[in-house]
Formats: sequence, structure tokens, C-alpha cells
Amino acid sequence: MANPAFENIGACVFDAYGTLFDFNAAANRFRDDLGGKADKLNEIWRMKQLQYTWLRSLMGAHVDFWTLTGEALDYALEAVEINDPALRDRLMKAYLTLDAYPEVPGLLKALQARGIKTAILSNGEPKMLKAAVDGAGLSDLLDATLSVEEVGIYKPHSSTYQLAVDRLSVPANRISFQSANSWDAAGAAHFGFRVAWCNRFGQGREHLPAQPDAEITSLDQLLPIVGAA
Repeated sequence: MANPAFENIGACVFDAYGTLFDFNAAANRFRDDLGGKADKLNEIWRMKQLQYTWLRSLMGAHVDFWTLTGEALDYALEAVEINDPALRDRLMKAYLTLDAYPEVPGLLKALQARGIKTAILSNGEPKMLKAAVDGAGLSDLLDATLSVEEVGIYKPHSSTYQLAVDRLSVPANRISFQSANSWDAAGAAHFGFRVAWCNRFGQGREHLPAQPDAEITSLDQLLPIVGAA
């Protein structure tokens, strides 16, 4: 089934990790040091990172995403039986400057040229996001970089998505939200955004109260959907 065209979109808001930035890039830079364990480490690190956002939100025990990312990395390193504090530090530093996916700069430029606001809405804490945005050369291509630290709880809580409405002064039904995470796409749709799920990783659809409006496999497929082709 063809994706629908969204009407009257005033802003495109993007998740950061996995959507604009390749979260596998940090471990991939140290494949030799990881001795064949990079792929497994990546898988566990990301899985525990996401799990800890949900669990800490439910527990009412919020910490910022940098701290949480370190906790998830510690779990992952233990799981693959690596005990190397220096390597742990290098992996964390590498997470600050993840590679942007290749289509990202051109897409943001095209959206801005058509008068559509662009923003990040991420679990990442502000210093992490600034480092990633600056490192990828995207700072001039974004109207806002929004962190859930402003509300002290992680996505998919509704207050996190409300940040975009409030800061961009665009109603929810005129915001197109893009995430590579199926649960985030479902959460944003439930909130009231128009949602294009960027299913980079071949995930299945979530069985949750709302579904994304469109499904793409790369952000370079977004422009026709938001009326900017």
C-alpha cells in the first residue's frame, strides 16, 4: 500500500539515535579492540539503553541519558565478558560524535528550503545532542534540538512529545514525526502527530493503541509524504 501524503505540515521532528545518527558507529570504530564482539556489544548496549529508559520512567528514578547510556554499556561489557576501563571510556566518548546517516543533511536542507521547521526530539541529554549535532555539521539545519530532560521522563510519555508542540508553536496534527524505533513511532502517533516510521532495521509493527501513518526505510523517502518533493 502506498504511503499517504500528509497535508499542511509545518514542522518535521526527528528522533536522534537510530534515526538521524547511527548508534552502532561508536562500537564499530573499535572493532579490533572488541575482538569480534562488536556486533553483540552493539545489540546488547542498545537493548539495555532502551529498556532502562522505560524501567526508570516506571520506577520514577530518572537519570539523564548520558548516565543511563553508561549503565547500559556496563551491562553490555559484562555480558560479552570484556573488562577494560580504558576501552569503556573510549566507547563513551565515541557515542558523543556518532555518524549521521548519509541522507540526513540533504533532507534537512530541502525541508528548510520549503519553509518547514526542522527539529530533534530525543531522549538524549542536551550536551550529548549538541555534540552529535555539531559533530555532524547539522547545527544550521535545525530550528530546535529538544531533550526530554526538560520534563524529566523518557519517551513515549506524552509530555515528551508536547515539547515539540510548545517549542515550535505548531499543533500536533501539523507535525510530521520521524523515528526508526517502532515503539517511538507508535507513541508519537498516539500523541497525535502524523508519523512516518523510518524502519531502517526491518522491525515488526507494535501491537499498541496507535500506528504510524507511513512506513519508509530511509529518510530520503520522506519529502513526497510531507508535501515537500
